[in-house]
Amino acid sequence: MTACCGYCRIMKLKCPTDRFGEDDLSVDDFLGGLVKIGQPLKGYRAGVDPVLLAASIPAKAGESVLELGCGGGVASLCLGARVSGLSLTGVEVQAGYADLARRNADRNGLEFKVHSSDLNDLPSEVLSQRFDHVFANPPYYNRAHSVPAQNIGRETGLGGDTPLSKWVGVASKRLAPKGQAHFVQRADRLAELLSAVYAHLGSIEVQPLCARRGRAAHLVLVRANKTGRADFRLHAPIVLHVGATHDESTKNYNDIIEAVLRRGAGLNFGGTA
Repeated sequence: MTACCGYCRIMKLKCPTDRFGEDDLSVDDFLGGLVKIGQPLKGYRAGVDPVLLAASIPAKAGESVLELGCGGGVASLCLGARVSGLSLTGVEVQAGYADLARRNADRNGLEFKVHSSDLNDLPSEVLSQRFDHVFANPPYYNRAHSVPAQNIGRETGLGGDTPLSKWVGVASKRLAPKGQAHFVQRADRLAELLSAVYAHLGSIEVQPLCARRGRAAHLVLVRANKTGRADFRLHAPIVLHVGATHDESTKNYNDIIEAVLRRGAGLNFGGTA
C-alpha cells in the first residue's frame, strides 16, 4: 500500500491508501445497470464524464487498453462491458481506489489488471507493454487558480499536482504504433491540453460537449494518433440535454447521450451513437 502523506490525519479524514469497507460505499448503476460500481460515500465519485470518454473509444475485441488514473474503474469497466474481448489495464495512484477498481471488476465479472502506481513511477509490467488505446480523465482543476477539496481522495481526482503535459507524455510513450490516445477535460483547459498533445501525437480530433443548445462547451473529448498525420479536426458540439432546463425527475438527455448512458452505446465523434 502507498504510504499516507499525513494530510488525512491532520484533516481527520479517511485515507485513500486504506481499503474501503462495504459500509463506506454505495453501489451505483452505470449503463442502465449493465455495470455496477462501488463508490465511496465520501470521496471522489464518478459522474457521466468517464462514461462518455469510454463510449468514444473505438476499441475492438482483441485490443489492449490502458487507463491512466482509473480511480474506482468506472471508465474501463464501462468500456469492457461495451466491447468484449479487451485486455484492460489500469494505473491508479491512490491504493484504496486501486483496490476498489479490482473489486468492481470482480463485481462485474470482468478481467481488469490494476496497478497502484504514480504516473512518474510506472511498474515494469506496464513499461514493458505497448497498448492500442491509452486514455485518461485527468484532474480538471489547476490548483494554482482554484481551492483544493477537503477530502484527499476527491482532491486527487479533481486537482492533484501532475500537469496535463505529463499525462499526455506518459500516454504517448505507452502507445503502440498507430495507437490512439483519448482524453476528457474541461473546455477552459483545452489550449493547455492541445499544446501537450501536439508535442507528442498527430491526427488530433476535438469533440466539444455542451449542456444545452446555445451554451458554450463545458467539456471536450480529445483523440490523437501515435503516428497520425491527418489534419486537425474540430467537430460540431454534441448537445447533451434537450430543452432549456431539466426538472428533478429527469435530466432530459438527447437520444444519442441517452443511448450511451442507459444502454451502453458507443459515441462517435461528430455526434452519432
